[in-house]
Amino acid sequence: MAARAGGDLPGSDDPALADFPAQDPHSRRWCFADQLGPHFLDAPGQPVLLVEARSVFRRRRFHRQKAHLLLSALRHRAAELGEQATFLKTETYTEALDQVHERLSVCAPTTWPARDLVLRRPDVTVLEARGFVTRQADFRRWAAGRSRQRLLMDDFYRVARRVHDVLMDGAQPVGGTWNLDHQNREPAPADGRVGVPPPWLPVEDEIDEQVRADLDRWVADGDVAFVGDDGPRLFPVTHAETEERLEDFLTHRLRAFGPHEDAMLAGDPWLAHSMLSASLNLGLVDPSDVVTRADQAYRDSVAAGDPLPLNSVEGFVRQVMGWRDWIWHLYWQLGRDYRHGNALAAHEEVPPWLAELEAEAVGANCLSSVLADVRARGWVHHIPRLMVLGNYALQRGIEPLAMTDWFHRVFVDGYDWVMVANVVGMSQHADGGVLATKPYAAGGAYIDRMSDYCGGCRYDPRKRLGEDACPYTAGYWAFLERNRERLADNRRMRQPLAGLGRLEDLEAVVEQERDRGTDPR
Repeated sequence: MAARAGGDLPGSDDPALADFPAQDPHSRRWCFADQLGPHFLDAPGQPVLLVEARSVFRRRRFHRQKAHLLLSALRHRAAELGEQATFLKTETYTEALDQVHERLSVCAPTTWPARDLVLRRPDVTVLEARGFVTRQADFRRWAAGRSRQRLLMDDFYRVARRVHDVLMDGAQPVGGTWNLDHQNREPAPADGRVGVPPPWLPVEDEIDEQVRADLDRWVADGDVAFVGDDGPRLFPVTHAETEERLEDFLTHRLRAFGPHEDAMLAGDPWLAHSMLSASLNLGLVDPSDVVTRADQAYRDSVAAGDPLPLNSVEGFVRQVMGWRDWIWHLYWQLGRDYRHGNALAAHEEVPPWLAELEAEAVGANCLSSVLADVRARGWVHHIPRLMVLGNYALQRGIEPLAMTDWFHRVFVDGYDWVMVANVVGMSQHADGGVLATKPYAAGGAYIDRMSDYCGGCRYDPRKRLGEDACPYTAGYWAFLERNRERLADNRRMRQPLAGLGRLEDLEAVVEQERDRGTDPR
């Protein structure tokens, strides 16, 4: 067992946090629907169990395209494996397991409930988790003795770069700098173009046709319900399709990725992003291979005399082996109860228009556009998630756990492990500062600077009071006033809080926003 983590972190006495064995090549490998790549097997010919459990789609009202993606990926994997796989379609996982009469092994699942499920089965050998660059045991050793507030992403990322020799020049980072994020915050291009061709998109096949027919039937029967629009399928469902998308990104998009990584454009949801998050989270490709390929692409470009911009390559690598891995490990390291944090006492319900993705009900152009994108595709990149959707929920005091569930359900790449730390910690500051040193609250000026949303909007990002007052600008000041005492000891908030004293109209702004509440108009 790993050493007990220090401070107020959970220890290794929880069976779900055990150091599991690495391999079991002589058993049938049970692969969950987010463990669909070849790296989840110990040998190419290892027998496999795949389970399509209908109850999963009854638990939550998922985005229609998320449900399609999961089913399509699972069924495509079954078709690829042929007789090598036993593919069971049942109501529950337990019902499927009761039909299997041979020894099973499973790579440790990605959520607390799923891991508890497999640990309750004496006929299942649980192996260490795969699908991430850094092993859980290695992260626990790194985290041992650190308090929650010292589990810093940048510290972890540097260690991971060294251990896995990614973008390294001996003992030092390539270029002499670990993190080039400061170069990746340019605003949206004035002409609305980032200079890359349209992204590679998959072509649907007969399996997708059957998935769509099944989902239509389930809905018609009243068996399940979804939000969001139906297809066409935009994300890979096989390892081969993921390879196509990765190669397209490395060849045509990586060069332009960095500078406008945080920009938002109403007419271009993809910009130069990799669009690999769903594939990584379905387990279709090994993230270690992804970052190694990015590293090699950079070195090849340097050797060819046309180097890829290091800020673009490092920014992508940091997303995959830095942020993604860190969020995964914090899901376990911070414990089962972390999700219930509510340091800012936010108790508003998710409003119906947000739950239903009713973009037309929203007056602010940024929020309406982003909601329309989520409804149409089940995806927007990280800045609309954080600074439009999350920022709105933070300012309006929507309950963090409810927002975590909402993000989980409506994004095609959303899973419990993805959203708990990202939403509770990063987006809603409900952990009181474990993940982020200050709340990610911002007024309309930030959105105006980083996007083209504000042009033609009925609201003015410079105004906080009146009929044309921007909900984000007014909401920002109302948020600060509501949380003045809770944030008083935060050093990074001293200047913003001091600004409250300079607002002669603060009382009117607060009253205006109290009346507005979560009314999107």
